[in-house]
Order: sequence, then structure tokens, then C-alpha cells
Amino acid sequence: MSEPMIIAERSQGIAWLTLNRPEARNSLSLEFMAAIQAELDSIAEDPEVRVVVLAANGKAFSAGHDLKELACLGDQAHRPLFDACSRIMLTLRNLRQPVIASVHAMATAAGCQLVASCDLAVASQSARFATPGVNIGLFCSTPMVALSRNVPAKKAMSMLLTGEAISADDALANGLVSEVVADEELTERVIALARLLASKPAPVLALGKAAFYRQLELGEAEAYDFTAQVMADNLKAPDAKEGIGAFIEKRPPVWTQDQD
Repeated sequence: MSEPMIIAERSQGIAWLTLNRPEARNSLSLEFMAAIQAELDSIAEDPEVRVVVLAANGKAFSAGHDLKELACLGDQAHRPLFDACSRIMLTLRNLRQPVIASVHAMATAAGCQLVASCDLAVASQSARFATPGVNIGLFCSTPMVALSRNVPAKKAMSMLLTGEAISADDALANGLVSEVVADEELTERVIALARLLASKPAPVLALGKAAFYRQLELGEAEAYDFTAQVMADNLKAPDAKEGIGAFIEKRPPVWTQDQD
């Protein structure tokens, strides 16, 4: 029996997806992307999942698209492949659950895009990030979408135009990742962060995540109008009433998801 391309585990409200195509540096073949999409679609339908972690086995987090497959596919098959990849990135953003990338090594091209598409990213000191498509004559145009929504324009253009890799610390300084830890502390830190998020009221995190990305698309005045209504609606929710009451009464809150 061959190893599964994705190792999927769910426990205590956390869904842990581990990319497991180490012999191909977790490159995103069509079959591999279909497996990832299936897991994400399953998580989207599971009310017990409060947090998602995306990790990887092997010497790379992900090397991006499978170039051997790209070279073999006919021209008419290229657009569907990139559409499948884009669907994964949009699914990560549209999941109600927060998604944490656990990045232990190199993430390049669509692998870097994968990291940028997660809500949070914890990187080890050994992690590196690059969009090197320009070096093979294939500009990282789709990775550019997620990259440019995380990283300032000049830094994003530097990565895209030069193809050079940046360090984990540089990625942190420019907003591509949210934390950097020692290599040996990566798993422990990601577990702690996932458990912390899982302890929060899931409906509130879902509301906040959706509102965060929506307001980014609006002008400043429209964003304030939109989020004011979001907060007004949020105050009607049982978890908000419970949380405020618990704060006033100086007791731990009991979220609706934790009630029998």
C-alpha cells in the first residue's frame, strides 16, 4: 500500500492536514490538488472542526506546481489546472475556520501562495520563501495574487522579478508569516496556537474571519459602515451576550459550542 498523499487527522476541534508527497517536494499535481480540495471541502462541512492546520512532510513545504506534469499536459489542460489551484486558495480563505500554515522548509511558487492564502503562518528558522517562476520563463502570476495581498508591493515585486528566496525572518518582517520559531519548536508552537484558537467561540471567529477579508475589498468609509453593522449583529449573538456577562461577573465564559 502506498502512503496517502495527505495525512488527515481531527482531534479536539483541530483538523491537521499534512502534505505527504515528499518524494516530489509536495509539488501540486492535479491529483494532489484534488486530494487537498476534497479534504478542505470535508472540513467545511464538519461543525466539529474549529481550526485547521496545514503542514507538510519532507525536505520542502511545497515546491509549487509539478513541472513534469505541466510539461506533459497539452495547452488546453493548463487553464483547468490553474483554476483548480485557485479554487484551493479561495477555499482556504472562505473556510469559516482559521487556517494555520506550519512551514518547516522551503515554500516556492504555488507553495508560497499556499502559505500566503492561510490566515496565519508559523515558520521555522529554516523555512525559505520564493516565487522563482521567472527563472524558468513562467512568471508566478497566480502566486502573485496571494503574495501581493500579504507583502508590500516593492517586496512582492522584488520576489517576483528576481526569483530570489527570502528568509523566515524576512518573511515575518514583510507580513508573509505571522511568527518565526526555532526549528525544534515549530510543532509545539503550532499545536499551542491551534488549541488557543479552538478555545475561542467558533461562530465569532467565523464571523470575524469573513468580515476581515470582506472589509479589505472596500473603501475606508464603506469598510466602517460594513463592520459597524457586523458588530451590531454580533452583539445579538448568544456568545457575545455570554462573553460580556462573564467579563462583568468576573467568571470564565461558557461558549454555546461548549454547552451540553
